[in-house]
Parts: sequence; structure tokens; C-alpha cells
Amino acid sequence: MEINSNLLEVKNLTKIFYVGSIFRRQELIAVDNVSFHIPLERPLIFGIIGESGSGKTTVARLILGFIKKTSGEILFKGKNIEKFKGKELKNYYREVQAIFQDPFGAFNMLHSVDRVLKTPIKKFNLAHSNNEAMELISKSLEAVGLNAENVLGKYPDQLSGGERQRVMLARTFLIRPKLIVADEPTSMLDASLKADILNIIKDFKEKSLISFIYISHNISEVYYVSDMLMTMYLGSQVEIGITKEVVKEPLHPYTRMLMDSVPVANPEQKWREKIMLPAIEVEQRIKLARACKFYDRCPKRMNICHTKIPPLIDISKDHKVACFLYS
Repeated sequence: MEINSNLLEVKNLTKIFYVGSIFRRQELIAVDNVSFHIPLERPLIFGIIGESGSGKTTVARLILGFIKKTSGEILFKGKNIEKFKGKELKNYYREVQAIFQDPFGAFNMLHSVDRVLKTPIKKFNLAHSNNEAMELISKSLEAVGLNAENVLGKYPDQLSGGERQRVMLARTFLIRPKLIVADEPTSMLDASLKADILNIIKDFKEKSLISFIYISHNISEVYYVSDMLMTMYLGSQVEIGITKEVVKEPLHPYTRMLMDSVPVANPEQKWREKIMLPAIEVEQRIKLARACKFYDRCPKRMNICHTKIPPLIDISKDHKVACFLYS
């Protein structure tokens, strides 16, 4: 029997939304032919970056089954997730968990922390007694730097934003998933708490062998936490590779602009030039769907970019870019 080497494999994933009225309906391609994989044999953190509207969150929602794809495949351990039913579907939702950006909206304000943590234990039959359940809860809270005595019995409005996000991490850790989809998990936290959450995520990967899809617009965070990195622009993947290579030697003009937009931590070093990126309207997103989507904003554009879609080509074993500059 063939053993699949990937925990998760996304193949030519496409999601189209429709905009306008029923009399003039147009297609808006939110995710456009995206492919990547996360290996089964070793955990890793797969970062996805891009500005708002690039399709990052839509990819996450597709993987989590919140919305249906238009075309392509999402395979988990070699099986199409759309074919999961019954026990297989329940197992998928145990092994693939999510952490969202809003720790304030993730809770029901009427439910205590105890209930938040006991619910997955009951749903997935993780304990056979109340004592066993409380032991699991205590260990999970300890794994994210919380003391059970300080948070159990409290309600969400009695916790800080950092504590709420840690409780959600503890809830996820409690289930022992294989993959966690983290969508902007630190965007509503201050700098010191962000560092704590990022370190917890790295510990989960290294000590508990949990893989992550880490979605963010913060390049510094993704550089610190991720092993692989994919840049998305208007639904398309424009560059993918080992994080250090992509950040230090970005190939696609859009990735390069993202890296150039990160301020240098040196008051003596000032920006010498302005980075001008004109806004993209819905009409432009539809118009550019059959050419290079970055054409109107690209300083390196060529005639071919206006007439053809650049394919994703291999620069090295672990570095790919969709740009005619390298073809």
C-alpha cells in the first residue's frame, strides 16, 4: 500500500466569488491555482504573507472547511477532505485545529474557562473521568504559561487579551492536533505578548511535533517563526521557498517590495525612497485575472507580463517564483 508523504497537500486550489447584481455578475478570483504541501514525517511552520485581499484567510477557510472550493484539491494524509464523513470527518477536525486573530471574539462571554476547555475533552472523548479531564486541562494551561488556579473559574471578561489567546492555544493543544491553522493570531496583542505567543507556537512544533500554517501580514513575525514561506498577491502565489532565502533574497518584485517596506531598527538609517503601490480596485482584480496581476504596480514589468500569466518556476530545489524575469 502506498504511504502518502504529506500531512497536507493543497493542489491547484481555486476559489471564485461572484460580485455585482444578478444582471451583471462578475467573477472575483480570491484564490487562484494555489499549490503547496506540509510533510508528514517532520513538523514545520508554513508562513503565508501578503497584504489585505491577497487570499491568505480564504486559503485558511478552505482548509478548515468553512467554505467550499471552486476547483482543485485539499488532501489530508492523501485523502480528499471533501470525501470525509462521519468518523473520518470528526477525526479531521480533531487533527486540524484553528487559532484566530481575535481572542475577544473567540469566546462565548457566558461560558467560563472551565467549560471552554472541557467541551473538546467531552466531544473527542479525551478523558474517562473528571479527575483525568482536570489533569489534561492543567497540563495544557501549563504548556502555554498559565496557572490553572489563576484562570479556571473565570469568565472571558475577567481575562486579558493575552490570557484569552493563551487559553485558546491551551484548548487547541489539549486536542493534540497534527496541524494548526493560525490566522493572524497576534495581531490584537502588544509586542511583549506577541513574542510569548510566537515562542509557544515554536515550542508546540519542536516539542509536540505539531505543524502550523501561520498567516500574517507581519513579515518580522513570519521570519521569526516559520520554516517555509509563501507570498500571495491577489489570490496567486508569487513566491515560495525556505523562509530565510525568501526574506534575505526575494526574487519576485512584489516580495521585494514587501521586504523593503519593513523598517530597519536603526534610528541613524533613514528611508531614502518612497514605495508607491497604487490601490487595486475590484474591477482591476477581475481585469488582471488573465495576465500578471502585479503588472500595473511592477517596476520590472515587460510586454509579456500584460498578455500572459507567469508560471511558477523552480529557481532551486526549495525556491519557486512566478515571474517572467526568471523564465
